[in-house]
Amino acid sequence: MQALRYFIDTHDKRDGSFPETLSPEQFEIFFAGYREACRAEGVVPLRIDLSYADGRAFCLNLAPDAEAVRRAHARAGLPFAEITEVTSATPGDTFNRQQSHFSPALA
Repeated sequence: MQALRYFIDTHDKRDGSFPETLSPEQFEIFFAGYREACRAEGVVPLRIDLSYADGRAFCLNLAPDAEAVRRAHARAGLPFAEITEVTSATPGDTFNRQQSHFSPALA
């Protein structure tokens, strides 16, 4: 089994990769089909942050590669602006890394 990596894909109405208008109800219906497309391509959708008012979305997925994310979007008929591989850089990650370098003499 291939290791999964994190990818963020973006959608923006300014470039046509997000609908001009979209209601929460429309999104719910669309997302059901997108989940099926992801399942078929080995992609795990983890989180979608979106602004209905601004017409933008940021989707965090786990996938073997960016091509799998592209194929899932194609299956669902969903254009995208970009797909970017990312790593985690949360305050928790930073704190844990700093702990490994912590010296009691500095306390």
